[in-house]
Amino acid sequence: MSPDKFIIEKSREAVSSLYGAALPDTMFQVQVTRKEFEGDYTLVVFPLLKVSRLAPDATAAAIGGWLKENTAEIAGYNVVKGFLNISFSPVYWNRLFASILSDGSFGQLPSTGKTIMVEFSSPNTNKPLHLGHIRNILLGWSVSRLLEANGHKVMKVNLVNDRGIHICKSMLAWLKTADGQTPESSGKKGDHLVGDCYVAFNDMYKKEVKELVAGGMSEEEAEKNAPSLKEAQEMLLKWEQGDAGVVALWKKMNSWVYAGFDKTYEDLGISFDRTYYESQTYLLGKALVQKGLDMGIFERDPDGSVWCDLTSDGLDRKLLLRGDGTSVYMTQDLGTAEQRFSEYNLDEHIYVVGNEQNYHFQVLKLILKKLGFAWSDNIYHLSYGMVELPEGKMKSREGTVVDADDLLEKMYNTAKETSLELGKIDNMTEAEQHELFRKLSLGALKYFIIKVDPKKTMLFDPKESIDFNGNTGPFIQYTHARIKSILRKAAGRGISFGADAVRDDIALSAKEIRLIKIIDMYPGKIAEGGQAHSPAVIANYAYDLAKEFNQYYHDTPVLREEDEALLKYRLALLSMIAEVLVKAMDILGIQLPERM
Repeated sequence: MSPDKFIIEKSREAVSSLYGAALPDTMFQVQVTRKEFEGDYTLVVFPLLKVSRLAPDATAAAIGGWLKENTAEIAGYNVVKGFLNISFSPVYWNRLFASILSDGSFGQLPSTGKTIMVEFSSPNTNKPLHLGHIRNILLGWSVSRLLEANGHKVMKVNLVNDRGIHICKSMLAWLKTADGQTPESSGKKGDHLVGDCYVAFNDMYKKEVKELVAGGMSEEEAEKNAPSLKEAQEMLLKWEQGDAGVVALWKKMNSWVYAGFDKTYEDLGISFDRTYYESQTYLLGKALVQKGLDMGIFERDPDGSVWCDLTSDGLDRKLLLRGDGTSVYMTQDLGTAEQRFSEYNLDEHIYVVGNEQNYHFQVLKLILKKLGFAWSDNIYHLSYGMVELPEGKMKSREGTVVDADDLLEKMYNTAKETSLELGKIDNMTEAEQHELFRKLSLGALKYFIIKVDPKKTMLFDPKESIDFNGNTGPFIQYTHARIKSILRKAAGRGISFGADAVRDDIALSAKEIRLIKIIDMYPGKIAEGGQAHSPAVIANYAYDLAKEFNQYYHDTPVLREEDEALLKYRLALLSMIAEVLVKAMDILGIQLPERM
């Protein structure tokens, strides 16, 4: 039983015995004792005065005295202005730790019966994945795992934006500039080849705009009338009309990109339960647009375009269908939302999308509500800040992004270089070394990104992320490997331990009690992180636990302990720390090596 619940239960017994009152748990307020006062947890007695009919200090003293006299787990108390500061005895901490050890599903919260869909990644098929995508992907994956730990059934889905003007730009540039290159002939991953075409289109487009401006056209008119843009728009219209040649080229180039994406997802250790494609869903919203027109909440302009006027809601007019009948992102999102809630009876739908789309999701929820869908309140936009580099923001069309594959390779090489410098892996085989470098590089990347609260813009520094000291993934990985090394040495000396190593009479140091306290916080951190949709809570909890262990181990050379009972207790404590670190980091998609 957690400390706060234990104190509530015992305090309820005290009030019943002292004052003959049966009070609900809600009357008992418990909090962690402030650092400047002695004690572990504090009971606020002011809500209890109406039954004690005594002054605050007298009430606190009476309850504290009863608790100390009747509860072996409580060693002492002190009263400060109506606050009862309670100190637990080693008996309590030993029994708490014993209950944690015996809990085979420690940290996994009970099933809620709720189904939650998390949509993340959602790339365009005109370019490879980059650092911005990586933050999205890692957030989506870790939030999904965190919600599973909270007892929810979670569906991880990807919506591939495989149609639209941006796709046609890459297709047109391939026809004009690529000389028929394929991934096989060029030696490039398919997504990289197509991404190069997208950059080539932008170069071609800028050159045309410059020429038109030089010929006397305004820049605004030139940007609208550049020949390449006109051709791309015509290609999009042909695609929507089912032109055989355009569709065949679209299928071929998209297949290259999908193969490239799959390789990157595999390297990141990411998978999806279902993948949706915009080409298969973009028409879904058109029926809802007609429904909105029939209800009178949408309006058609003279040019044939359809709009939703949200000015009375403090927003603006939102385009839902263009004048030529083609759909926009909002059209699709309306349709896919209805499809998913209808198909899976979702309790919540989470969209992991950058904060530049905050307005889009505000409008999406509002339009769905106007259409009469009560479940619109169950849509949650997990808005996250952009990833920036020391040299500034990334720009896809200009080819200045940090490519995901290049970054993964750089992280691997940095992990390899750092590990070789430490010189502790000479006894590993080449295959074991490769696996270690892979785990370290992914651990560094994932942790560095996930430890930042999703709402914050973050600055990514690859070298800082791989540091074996400080708040990094490799630091936590090294901590786990260190614990495993200690446990292996103990086993080599024939020392075995189990749950029976924990006894009431074991005397604990302040640092050991602190470690038990932190371990006990884990289920609460799972709940806190899940409620906030923030895996950063779990990342920073894991770091706090690893840091506390390292401070403890610096002062307590476990294997030198001569008292056999205390030695086994400490080994059980270390084993539990390693287990919790594995569970916490698994939520983040990070593997912890056994050896480093």
